[in-house]
Amino acid sequence: MAHPGAPTPRAGFAPATWRDELAALVRLAGPLVGANLLQMAVYAVDVMFVSRLGPVPLAASTLGVFLLSLVMWALIGFTGACAPVIAAELGRRSHAVREVRRSFRMAMWMAVGVSLFFMVVLSHGERLLLLLGQNPVVAARSGAFLDILLWVVLPNVCAAVMRTVAAAVGRQGWAVAVTVLALLVNILGNWLLVFGHAGFSARGLEGSAIASCGTAAAMLIAWVAILCFDPVLRRYRLFGRWWRPEWRRMGEIARLGLPIALTFTLEGALFGGAAFLMGLISVEAVDAHAVALNIAAIAFQVPFGLAQAATIRVGLAYGARDIRWIGQAGWAAIALGTGFMLTTAVAIWLTPRLFIAAYLDTADPAHAAVVALATQFLALAAMFQLFDGAQAVAAGALRGVQDTRVPMVIAGFGYWVAGFGTAIWLGFYAGWGGVGIWTGLLVGLFVVSGLLVLRWSMRARLGLLPI
Repeated sequence: MAHPGAPTPRAGFAPATWRDELAALVRLAGPLVGANLLQMAVYAVDVMFVSRLGPVPLAASTLGVFLLSLVMWALIGFTGACAPVIAAELGRRSHAVREVRRSFRMAMWMAVGVSLFFMVVLSHGERLLLLLGQNPVVAARSGAFLDILLWVVLPNVCAAVMRTVAAAVGRQGWAVAVTVLALLVNILGNWLLVFGHAGFSARGLEGSAIASCGTAAAMLIAWVAILCFDPVLRRYRLFGRWWRPEWRRMGEIARLGLPIALTFTLEGALFGGAAFLMGLISVEAVDAHAVALNIAAIAFQVPFGLAQAATIRVGLAYGARDIRWIGQAGWAAIALGTGFMLTTAVAIWLTPRLFIAAYLDTADPAHAAVVALATQFLALAAMFQLFDGAQAVAAGALRGVQDTRVPMVIAGFGYWVAGFGTAIWLGFYAGWGGVGIWTGLLVGLFVVSGLLVLRWSMRARLGLLPI
């Protein structure tokens, strides 16, 4: 019986046709997309439970999760730079066992160090939110929430490194199994602790944070077991000589990873910064933003999974120095990502209230203001689906050729000059409110996607290909 994510033929083998490349990409991306969607289901469980506690707890959770997500995106991007490094090594030599182990070890060292530092930062969550001008009551609740939730950082970042390495060597199927486990643990934890069941006391918002900590611990334990006992992964002896430094390899990962981390931070901060702008309008605006953004983020997991797969596929071709294969892998991923997002755009545009009903009782008059705002935001979300998919996959393809610095600059300009600038102008000076803020998100994604796809199409002229 085949194991989950059984590897395809030799890692450095270039597909003969576009159809072969598409098939290889789908085999790799499928489990990653599935795991990403299940991870969003994990987050959605938290929102669904907390939303029933009232507007203030939901707003506190939204702002707290924004700070946490900003940190998590950055750290996962930073340590995830081991993916193109490992892929390139496997493209050069399909049995690069020692090189894979070195990259994994240094990525884990980095994961532990940066996670501990940012856990200290998150322990000052209430103070950070007050400095950002948020409601004092919401900031206090969010700070208490973060004091518990910050303990998910270390296990989640380490688990992300393990998942990345498993995917790079062809064992991506395990990602789905681990995320199913996380979903079940999170549902049970929220059910027991948020409202109190089976003899547990109702802990409300803090109960949801405790459930998230238990979920993170379960994921980490599962990944450690997989890396130790999977018949393919264990031959890499990934935990062997864990004390031995490889400073050159750490420097290589950090050189690629820091721009990725900053890019992820710039993108995440755009959407999270929009939440803070909503907080300057009303609690209802924050809640509507949280619901609409969660719906849009679920659709985004497909191109995000394709971007992860594109990094590996393009990285294999880059290591093999096969220019034709590099082009095939990148364009195949971009085409699949944008094609899927066209489908989700149509669905969100036609039936926004159906999606909102998964989070709120749309017939409850108490939620009328939030539902009305969320419906308007989703109309704009439907419009930026294509641009969101294109920028994600193009960035993943560029990471495969180890191009991370210029994409970071593009993200800074597109998201913060074009996007956030437009959001502030339309939201407050032009008087569009929340709709103006979401229009700014649309502008930012449009600019970034256009520039990244242009850069990918000019990869040869810009000297991004191996000699």
